[in-house]
Amino acid sequence: MNATMMTVNPFGENMYILWDEASHDAVVVDPGMMRDGERDMVTKFIEDNKLNVKHVLLTHLHVDHITSARWLADKTGADVCGSALDNQLGQELPEQVAHFRINVEVEPLTVDRNLADGDTIPLGDETIQVLHVPGHSPGGLAFYLPNSGLLISGDTIFNGSVGRTDLWGGDMAQLINSIREKILPLPDETVIASGHGPTTTVADEKRFNPFL
Repeated sequence: MNATMMTVNPFGENMYILWDEASHDAVVVDPGMMRDGERDMVTKFIEDNKLNVKHVLLTHLHVDHITSARWLADKTGADVCGSALDNQLGQELPEQVAHFRINVEVEPLTVDRNLADGDTIPLGDETIQVLHVPGHSPGGLAFYLPNSGLLISGDTIFNGSVGRTDLWGGDMAQLINSIREKILPLPDETVIASGHGPTTTVADEKRFNPFL
């Protein structure tokens, strides 16, 4: 399984492209591109690697993670997948843009496929496991690739920190519980690829994260 991270938009959001080398089937996680140049960069990468994007996966529906979700789905024929518990955030995408004073045109976002804890998404010889990790948002999701030893955690946990909980639907106690129940039990060597900042591992967060 190949994994590429691209950091986009003024929030420094990490989006991920995962693809199977044999079939070239791919998923894109959290396409938060806000500029034409960022969209062009992603389009070129997909075309250069001859990728067949099957799904756009959303860890949660905050503006910096979803701005180009519908655009990318329309361009590639993929479906947009996320949690129904974040539907309000998707419908309020224009309000989110206005709140953060972002100069980008958007419409309310409705996901095509609702994902829930325990769902699986096949991708080549890998099976992506969906983990419900509420706290940063009600419908927060993480995507675990056990064969690759990789967890895409969105804004649930970061290198030495955790997600903010002062936005709509945030709950710090719930967030910490999600991390303890769903993320820390994963193998220590699991690489955590977060929605912002550098990667880390389960072992390092167990040992060094001051919030845990």
